[in-house]
Amino acid sequence: MDMRHGGEGGDWICSAAMDKQWVRSLLETLEKIDRPSASPGEKAAAEWVQGEFAKLGAESRIEVESAHGTYWWPIGIGTALGLAGGIAARRGKRLAGALLGAAGAAAIATDFPPRSRPLRKVLPKRETYNVICELGDPDAERTVVLTAHHDAPNAGLIFHPGIPALVSKTGLFQHLDTSPMLMAPVIGGPVLSALGGLTGSRKVATAGAVLAAGSTAAMVDVGMRDAVPGANDNGAATVALIELVRRFVADPPEGVRLIAVSLGSEESFSEGIKAFGERHFADLPTDSTFFINLEAIGSPFLTVIRGEGFLKMFEYPQEALILADRTAEEEGIELMPNLRIRNGTDGLEPLAAGYPVVSICSCTEHKQPLNYHWPNDTSEFVDFDTVEEAVRLAEAMTRRLSREWV
Repeated sequence: MDMRHGGEGGDWICSAAMDKQWVRSLLETLEKIDRPSASPGEKAAAEWVQGEFAKLGAESRIEVESAHGTYWWPIGIGTALGLAGGIAARRGKRLAGALLGAAGAAAIATDFPPRSRPLRKVLPKRETYNVICELGDPDAERTVVLTAHHDAPNAGLIFHPGIPALVSKTGLFQHLDTSPMLMAPVIGGPVLSALGGLTGSRKVATAGAVLAAGSTAAMVDVGMRDAVPGANDNGAATVALIELVRRFVADPPEGVRLIAVSLGSEESFSEGIKAFGERHFADLPTDSTFFINLEAIGSPFLTVIRGEGFLKMFEYPQEALILADRTAEEEGIELMPNLRIRNGTDGLEPLAAGYPVVSICSCTEHKQPLNYHWPNDTSEFVDFDTVEEAVRLAEAMTRRLSREWV
């Protein structure tokens, strides 16, 4: 590993170049695996990741976990309850409307990560697959966990790429650093239905029924579609994780334990990382464990998001963000500044659990991931310069954490 000394305080700065052709070939292989959450294809992707780790001389294991594997069923059940509540309230059945609307809103709100997701406990279960690769000093007091997910999302009309482009032309969100709350109309339908029942307002109940009907139709549409190739979301991050393992096998940082985790079922609301947490968080102290999450890093502009959350905004810890920003500056990496997202990544579970964590992501000029959940999310359009920047940033942060802690 070629390193150079520089920066105040004797910091080491990574300068090794990524073999983009090799990384591209990995991504071209991965994107051909049909890998929706908690599916045989996701298992095949996990086994492929494990095989690539083995080629690098890194041992790993696959942990099989239980997952539901969708988000459209739990959310769709909630919106369908909201639709029924709005219809009931319109017909003068105020108590039924209020109860059905409230039940639908509760089903949706509790299903968003990092919530408890009680509805999933009664829904069908499948198996999901997390690949765990441990490197570095196994007896070190400090641990860095590097995460990415290898499953791919379903398409849907609500993800049509023309929508963010059209919204951008209006200028409505041009100066916003937080993406719009896309789930507001989804939970808003049941909420309005409940309010229509409570107040007896047919107009409010009608608005709730219309929103809930549209959201239910959107969930049905997503559920009926196939998984996309997922090159940006999240194949680019998966192959970046493999590249990081290659670097750390060749030149392991001293004094730190590394855990590289390729996660399943992120696209079903982060069920893979939730299962990882239930299995491992008790053995990973929050004061000596740092998470670096890689998510959709193939868009033109790299960013380290400042916060995320579907309803409540969970802010990333300042000390972790300062580390990321300082490291990016020393590496000569320009970050799209001060972005927050109104959905979730696999960084959300450790964030809510109290760990220092950063999520390295990327976006287009519309402040959206490239080809998000759309069939043209292929390696042809991935920006491998951004992927390399993400790898350099994650590596440099890890090596800094081996010398100094946040």
